[in-house]
Amino acid sequence: MKLLYSFCLLFFITINSQAQNHPATANYDLKKKRLLIQTCSAYLYNSNQGAIDADSSVVLTCKAYKLPVSLAYDEGFNDGSYLIGNDLIEKGNIEAAKKLYSKSKDVDKVKLALQLGIFYLFQPFTKPDDLKNANLYITDAVKISNQLKIQKWQHESLMLLGKFYFQINNYPESKKCFLQVVNECRKQNDKAALANALLNQATYQYDLDPEKEKILKEAEALYKSLGFDEKWIETTSKLCTIYFWHGKINDAKKILYQNIAVMRKIGFRQQQFSETTISYIHGVQFNIKDAFYYALKSVQAMETTKDYTFADIFYMRLGIAYLQMGHTDEAIKMSEKSIQYGQNGFSSGSWYKSFITATASLSMKGKNKEAIEYMNSITSHYAPPNAIDNMLMNFAYANCYWRIKNYGTAEKYFIKAGEAADGINSAQTYRDVCNTYSSAALFYANRNNLQKTKLYIDKIETASKKYSKNYNSEALQLSLCKLDSLNGDFKSALAHHKLYKKFSDSILDYSKNKQIEELRIQYETENKEQKIKLLDKETVLQQTALKKSKLLNTLSIWSLVLLVLFLALLFNRYRLKQRTNAELELKEKEINQKNINLRHLLDEKEWLLKEIHHRVKNNLQTVISLLNSQSAYLENDMALSAIKNSQHRIHSMSLIHQKLYNSENIATINMPNYIKELVEYLRESFSLGQRIRFELKIDPLELDVAQAVPLGLILNESITNSIKYAFPNNRTGMIYVTLQATTEDKYLLTIADNGVGFDANISSKKINSFGLSLIRGLSDDLDAAFSMENNNGTILKIEFSKEFPINEKRR
Repeated sequence: MKLLYSFCLLFFITINSQAQNHPATANYDLKKKRLLIQTCSAYLYNSNQGAIDADSSVVLTCKAYKLPVSLAYDEGFNDGSYLIGNDLIEKGNIEAAKKLYSKSKDVDKVKLALQLGIFYLFQPFTKPDDLKNANLYITDAVKISNQLKIQKWQHESLMLLGKFYFQINNYPESKKCFLQVVNECRKQNDKAALANALLNQATYQYDLDPEKEKILKEAEALYKSLGFDEKWIETTSKLCTIYFWHGKINDAKKILYQNIAVMRKIGFRQQQFSETTISYIHGVQFNIKDAFYYALKSVQAMETTKDYTFADIFYMRLGIAYLQMGHTDEAIKMSEKSIQYGQNGFSSGSWYKSFITATASLSMKGKNKEAIEYMNSITSHYAPPNAIDNMLMNFAYANCYWRIKNYGTAEKYFIKAGEAADGINSAQTYRDVCNTYSSAALFYANRNNLQKTKLYIDKIETASKKYSKNYNSEALQLSLCKLDSLNGDFKSALAHHKLYKKFSDSILDYSKNKQIEELRIQYETENKEQKIKLLDKETVLQQTALKKSKLLNTLSIWSLVLLVLFLALLFNRYRLKQRTNAELELKEKEINQKNINLRHLLDEKEWLLKEIHHRVKNNLQTVISLLNSQSAYLENDMALSAIKNSQHRIHSMSLIHQKLYNSENIATINMPNYIKELVEYLRESFSLGQRIRFELKIDPLELDVAQAVPLGLILNESITNSIKYAFPNNRTGMIYVTLQATTEDKYLLTIADNGVGFDANISSKKINSFGLSLIRGLSDDLDAAFSMENNNGTILKIEFSKEFPINEKRR
C-alpha cells in the first residue's frame, strides 16, 4: 500500500512539474533561459516604442514563458544550485524571506539581501516604498560584503547599488559604482568578471551616452574570446538597439544576421524575434521583398517550434508585409490571426496595430465605409491602450474619411493624429510620427493649404534633425512635389515627383513580383498541407478512440469479474497473513531474547578481554618494578644495562596492552599513537633533551596485536642502539622512524640515524649480538624481509605483509 501511495505522489509531482514548464524552454539550461528573457523582453520593449518600461517587459516575458523574474537580474550569483531564500521569493512569500534574512549570516545574508534588493528594485512601475526597501537591502549587502572582504560579493553588491542609482535617476553615482567594479576587474585581469561588469555598466547607461557603444564593443570582444555565446548574443543585441535608434540601420541588420547564425549553432530556437526585427528594418528601407521574406520566415519558425507565446507579433509583421505589397486579403487574414492570439493568449501589445493593418487593407480595397464601421466596432469595445495606438487609430480614421471625400471629418482626425504625434515624439516613435506628419502634409497639399502642408513637413525636418535620421516616403515626396508646384518651383517639384514615382513603381513592382508570389503560395500550400495532415491525424485518432472504447467496455466487464475474484483471494490471503503474523511475532520475541543474551555474552567477553589486557599490563609493570628494584643491588654496569634494556622491552609490550585496555577496539593497535608514545618514553628514559631529535612519519595504520608486539620490540632495540652507539661523545643527531604502506598488502618499517654508522669490518660476534639477534628473530616472526645499510648513518628496514603466517618454531 505504501508503494502505491509513493507511486501516486511521484506521478502527481511529475505531472505538476511538467505543467509548470513551458514547452518552448524544454532542454534549455540557465544560460539559454536567460538569453530568452533578454531577447524577448528587449524586443517587447523596443516594439512597444516606450509604451511599457523595460522591467514590465521582463515581467511579461517571464510570465509568458513561466520563468522566475529573478533570472533576469541574478546571473552574478545564481548558477542553478541551491540559493538561500530563492524558493520563498519565487513563491511570493516575502515575509518568510525577510524572517530568514534576519537569521542569516555572512555570505548567505549577502545572497538574500541581493535577492530582496532585486525583488523590490525591479518591480514594474516601481513605487516609492519599493525603492525604500530596495535601498535598505542593497545597502546592507554592500556593508556586509565589505566586512567579509570577499571581492565577488563586493562587486555584486556595488553593481546592484549602481542599478538602484540609475532607477532613481542619480546617473553620476550609478556610473561611479559600475566604473569602480570595472577598474578592479581590470587590475585582477579576470576576463569573465570584466565582461560581466562592462555589460552591466553599458546596460545602465542612457542610449544617447557616447560611451555606451564603446563599452559594449569591449564586452562583446571579451565574450567572443571566452566562447560565451549566449552572453555574446545578448551584448550584440544591445549594440543592435543602439545602432537602430541612431540610424545605423545596416550595422544593426548585420548584427541580427550574425546573431541568428550563432543561435542556430548553440540550439537556441527562438530565432523569430531576430527575424521579425530584420523584416521591420527591410520595411523601413523599402526592401519590400526582403521584409516579406523575413516576416514569413519568422512565422514559419514560430509554427515549426510551436512556440506561439507572442504570436500576435509575428502575424502582425507578416500582415504589414502583405499590406506593403498590396495583398490586402492576406494582410487581413494575418491581422485577424494576430488579433486572435493577442486577445486570447499573451499579448505583446502588437495586436492593436493589427486592427490598423486590417483597416488599411479594407481601405486599399476601396471599402472605406466598411473600414470606418469596423473601427467604430473596435473602439467601442477596445479603446486604444496607449498614445501610439491612439495616434495610429486617428491616422486610420483620417485616411478613410479622406478617401470617401469627407474632408471636414478627415481633417478633424488628422489634427487629432498630429496632436497625438506631438506628444510621443521620441527616437522610438520617430518613423510612425513622421508617417503621420507626411500623410497630414499630403492631405493639406491636396487641399492647396500651403501653410498647413509646410507646417507638417517642417515637423518632419525638426524630428529628423533632433534624432539625426533621414525620413522618406511616397507621401512625403508627393507633398513636397505639390508644395513646390504651388510655390512655382517646378524644377524641384519635378525632382520630388520622380522620387514619388520611384516609390510608387517600386511598390507596384513588388506587388506583381513572381518570386514573392511563389513565397506566398509556398507558405499557403504548407499551411494547407499541415491542415490536411491534422485532419488525417484527427480521423485516425477518432477511429482509434472508437476501437479503444469497444475494447475498454470488454475489458471493464472482465476487470469486474477479476476484481471480485481478486478481492476474495485478497481476503483469504489477509486471514492467512494474520495467522502467520501472530506466529512470526512469537518467533521474533524469541529471537530478540536470544539476541539480547548474545549481546550480553559479547559484552562480557569484551570486558574480560580488556580485563586480561589490563592485568597483563599490570603484571608487566610489576616486572619492570622488580627489575628496577633488582638494579638497586647491582654494581656491574653490564648487568645494569641488561636490566635497563629488559625494562625498555617490557615497557614496549606493556604499552600495547595499555592501548588495548583503553581503546574501544580491542583487536588492533593504532600505530601512529603507539610509536609516538614509545619514542617519547625512550627519549625521557635516556634524558636526551634536544641532543638527539626524532622525526616520525607514520601512516594511519591499525595492526593486529600479533604484529604490533614484535614491531614494538624491534623499534625499542633499534632506537636504543642508535641512542647508545650512533652519537658518541655527546654528538647531536637525528633518528628517523617511518612506517608506511608500500602497496595494498605490504608495509615498510624504517629506522635510520645520521650517526657514525656501523663498522663494515665488525666481527661476526658483534653482528650476532643479542639486540640484533632479537631483531632478526622478531623479523622472522613477522615473516619480514630484514636489511641493514650503512649510508650516512645506520638504516634498518623491515618489510612485512598485512596478513602473515606465524613462524611455527616460534609458536
